[in-house]
Amino acid sequence: MIKKTAADLAALIASGEASAVEVAQAHLDRIAAVDGSVNAFLHVDEDIVLEQARAVDAKRAAGERLGPLAGVPIAHKDVFTTKDMPTTCSSAILDGWRPPYDATVTARLREAGLVILGKTNMDEFAMGSSTENSAYGPTHNPWDLTKIPGGSSGGSSAAVAAYEAPLATGTDTGGSIRQPAAVTGLVGMKPTYGGSSRYGLIAFASSLDTPGPLARTVLDAALLHEAFSGHDPMDSTSIDQPVPPVVEAARRADVEGLRIGVVKEFGGEGYQPGVLARFHEAVELLESLGAKVVEVSCPHFTYALPAYYLIAPSECSSNLARFDAMRYGLRVGDDGARSAEEVMALTRAEGFGPEVKRRIMLGTYALSSGYYDAYYGKAQQVRTLIGRDFDAAYTQVDVLVSPTTPTTAFPIGERADDPMAMYLADLCTIPSNLAGNAAISVPCGLADEDRMPVGLQIMAPVLADDRVYRVGAAVEKALEDRWGGPLLKEAPEL
Repeated sequence: MIKKTAADLAALIASGEASAVEVAQAHLDRIAAVDGSVNAFLHVDEDIVLEQARAVDAKRAAGERLGPLAGVPIAHKDVFTTKDMPTTCSSAILDGWRPPYDATVTARLREAGLVILGKTNMDEFAMGSSTENSAYGPTHNPWDLTKIPGGSSGGSSAAVAAYEAPLATGTDTGGSIRQPAAVTGLVGMKPTYGGSSRYGLIAFASSLDTPGPLARTVLDAALLHEAFSGHDPMDSTSIDQPVPPVVEAARRADVEGLRIGVVKEFGGEGYQPGVLARFHEAVELLESLGAKVVEVSCPHFTYALPAYYLIAPSECSSNLARFDAMRYGLRVGDDGARSAEEVMALTRAEGFGPEVKRRIMLGTYALSSGYYDAYYGKAQQVRTLIGRDFDAAYTQVDVLVSPTTPTTAFPIGERADDPMAMYLADLCTIPSNLAGNAAISVPCGLADEDRMPVGLQIMAPVLADDRVYRVGAAVEKALEDRWGGPLLKEAPEL
């Protein structure tokens, strides 16, 4: 049961062939069996899980109409507020904090009847590409437990890849859904910025953060995307437009007549040969399916990484100022003899991890008097140029494609002391965050060097989310026909 797709599980529950309680219990048993090795979950409450499942079964028994994913278990990234579970962002500064309200994404999962299994590990405050920057220890890649599962949504990606959950939520600020999906053999989607609500999402970089789905199939990702997306008046950046027809596109799965642009700037030195080999095979496959493939140049994409690492830390330095030891969370040194400023400094020194401190300091410096125009202002100008590159490209093609990440999963600890090497994991994903457009990663094979998963990134204009699902589903179907089954069947048993 744990290896069935979310769509199949929903159909079994709706027909009465399986109960939501049985499905939930099977996944709870799987978590108990393997999560000691994977460390995907930070919090699981079996009583709450089974209570949610029983509510779905009661609705079905009463003849109530169930949603497309009712009763399906889901792993929930610990960056979304949940009033019945702790929300820590994998940070000691929020250890044990229980929010008084649900995030909009959380509330919509509940309304859709999904069964939230628990909260997943992540890079602290979503800052990282490996899920090593967690106060609660690193998460391990189910394909090879010595390697990273990507980040910052690595707990979510590992949970789905390890069959602990059929679906998971993630957030994508610079690639934090797509990169984990790529290195764990999953589908990971960054919707158009503003297409999914940020209300109750604990902010890292407010102009970049985007909730999205992780799943084992393109259709499952589309169903989850549709379940929690749409306009939210509680989020001032939410787009007041209908959700694009993503489920219909995932079911269509054809590329006949589509124009596909290969981004010239993504490839060559620094890219693992096995990653490039699988990428070029996927492009050839798209061409064989009737797409027209052309090379497209986006010259300012080469400046995306430095621009991002000025904009995101600047926003983070502002957003994380609220963690002051005065209102909630950790408080250190409050013995009555110290000033509020001393307590704040001691709490932040102990509560924030090294990567969070690094980014706060970078951002504070970039925003400081005398440096704002030279750093933050210039980075925003580069952001505009990247958006113009995308606009120009989309006059020539319908979607753009690239490798999702330059390499497969690397060993835990290998880049821990080299921030620049770590940041390069998001080289291909960052431009879409800066521009706010839609982008997905779908599995496209295993690298020859290490037999680890490789991801194909598909990018489309703002609010053209359905296009990436259409192309992703076509690639998925063609590769499954070639392999005789899904990619993940090759994943080792834990």
